[in-house]
Amino acid sequence: MKRRRKKKGNGSFNVWRSYSDMMCGLLLLFVLIMCVTLFQAQKTYDDSIKERDERIAAQAQVISQQTTLDEQQGQIEDKDQLLAAQKAKLDEQQAKLDEQQSKLDELAAALADKQITLDEQSTQLAAQQSALDEKNQQLLDQQTQIENIIGVKADVISALKEEFTAQNLNVDIDSKTGALMLDSNVMFDYNKAELTEEGMAVLDQVLPVYCQVLMKEEYKDYLAEIIIDGYTDTTGDYAYNLSLSQQRSLAVAQYLLSIEDDFLSSTQEEDLKQVLTVNGHSMSNPILDADGNVDMDASRRVEVKFRLKDDEMIDELNKIMSGTTDETETETETQAAE
Repeated sequence: MKRRRKKKGNGSFNVWRSYSDMMCGLLLLFVLIMCVTLFQAQKTYDDSIKERDERIAAQAQVISQQTTLDEQQGQIEDKDQLLAAQKAKLDEQQAKLDEQQSKLDELAAALADKQITLDEQSTQLAAQQSALDEKNQQLLDQQTQIENIIGVKADVISALKEEFTAQNLNVDIDSKTGALMLDSNVMFDYNKAELTEEGMAVLDQVLPVYCQVLMKEEYKDYLAEIIIDGYTDTTGDYAYNLSLSQQRSLAVAQYLLSIEDDFLSSTQEEDLKQVLTVNGHSMSNPILDADGNVDMDASRRVEVKFRLKDDEMIDELNKIMSGTTDETETETETQAAE
């Protein structure tokens, strides 16, 4: 029995000791919890500080980047302004280039038109050159004949002068045309168309010599006409003077035909009738004196002259040469105008 009480007393001690141990354990657990809590709080604080620092660093980096971006944005804006100014200059230069290109296009079109004109002118010049070459060839072909004609005419005039000199006849023979001038004051009475005795005597001397030379074999093939032209002075009516000049030239021709058998053969007589022509010129082509006034006495005249068959060729040559000269002058004026 006593043992059991003793054990009962130890049991109370043990309870208190167990309680104390429990309290100590709880305290230790609390301390541990506090330590863990403090450690966790410190860690949280440190993490917060670190996170804050990281945020501050990130904000600083963002601010730095923003500053850099702002600077870059400013540079970009400056570059944009520079590019805008350059673009404006480029647009201005492009406008000038477009204007110059337009002018170049106009010049090119003008040059093209000019080239077309030059081509046309070149074609015309080639055609004109061909025509000139053809005319030059004609001139060359006719040159020999013309020289022969001129030579024959000169020979006839020389032969006439020699024959009249040989016959001791002082007559007026034109050195260029071979015309024989007869004074109407000797041939006719004033205002008359009938030959005077003195006029017939003159014709008896000069007409045979003149016609015999022209009807020679070496000349007759070249002879186209023997022409008798009558002229009056400038006084009076033109129509009346025309009739008078015709009558006087006809009177000389009729007298020539009345005496032709005295110095021409029958064949020559027939040849003479084929070539003899008569003209009246009234008061045209008057003869002027040294002062330029009309010489009335000299203007009243009858001219006997001849024309060779190829005189027309000489006239045609003169026309060709005149036409060539006119064309050359026209071309020169055209080129000068251009």
